[in-house]
Amino acid sequence: MSDHHLPVLGITLGDVAGIGPEITLRTLLEHPDLREECVPVVLGDAGALRRAAASVGADPDVIVTIDDPRDATNDPGRVEVVQVGEPMPEVPVGELSAVAGDGSYRFVVAACDLAKQGAIDGIVTAPLNKAAMHAGGHQYPGHTELLAEQFGVKNFSLVLSAGDLYFFHLTTHVSLRQAIEGITKERTTDVLDLAHAFAVALGRPDTPIAVAGLNPHAGENRLFGDEDADVLEPAIEAARERGIDARGPLPADALIPQAVRGKWELVVVCYHDQGHAPFKAVYGDDGVNITVGLPVVRVSVDHGTAFDIAGEGVAREGSLVLATRRAAALAPGWDAVWRTASRADG
Repeated sequence: MSDHHLPVLGITLGDVAGIGPEITLRTLLEHPDLREECVPVVLGDAGALRRAAASVGADPDVIVTIDDPRDATNDPGRVEVVQVGEPMPEVPVGELSAVAGDGSYRFVVAACDLAKQGAIDGIVTAPLNKAAMHAGGHQYPGHTELLAEQFGVKNFSLVLSAGDLYFFHLTTHVSLRQAIEGITKERTTDVLDLAHAFAVALGRPDTPIAVAGLNPHAGENRLFGDEDADVLEPAIEAARERGIDARGPLPADALIPQAVRGKWELVVVCYHDQGHAPFKAVYGDDGVNITVGLPVVRVSVDHGTAFDIAGEGVAREGSLVLATRRAAALAPGWDAVWRTASRADG
């Protein structure tokens, strides 16, 4: 039986044609100290893990299937797997596969079901491929939206995190045109409430929340667009009236470097690349992706399936290790995050 004082984390295997199996094996076999922080259990396909073992120099016999995450032994010499559905057929590594895309979807759904049952305390996700998932018949923009649907939540945000820095996103996996249309007063209000709820639950309710402007120079008094003045400013002012220390909108090219240097810890960015591009340039494998607004903690790597190097044994596991550590640290107090975010949502 698992050590009951440690959070049980379900690690979804992601797209088995990508680097997910390799980095999962490396994370669990080459970082035994993780077992002092959590009980990691893989949710996926045992056969895919065994086939990936050779690429990382692992003995396939250390991969053991179990029926219930709560039965995990947490033995650092074992990779314990809950087999999701029937064993998957072997798929070509490094190639887009509808079978692998369907599997990545099923692994996440299984994680959500186990979380609802109380069998796991948190979810850690290896990368999936959106095109493969779509080919497998599941039309979601990404992990975040699938998780939100499974848990029935409407107010949620993708949050990139490194250390004490958190980037909340108003929009994510949509076109730039759709992102501009999706940045509304209501959405800005929701994300400011989520960011504040997160700060409250972490015991830092007075942390200021800096909002990046949508347009260059945050619109510069409407010279470069009206959205900052007409959408972001009223939402920020309304948040301040509710007692939230929201600041901005601030020019993103000044705000984000300031955040990297430590001036801001909570930042709201407007669209995917406004947050992801500078974050990944600075933090690389030192960053993770947290979904705030779910009833259970979910942390993911901040990279993709890397089909170009899958199966070569060179994929770095650093981001998955960090995601597992962050989920283990957040899981015990996540009820407070969820309660606070639920009040904000209501």
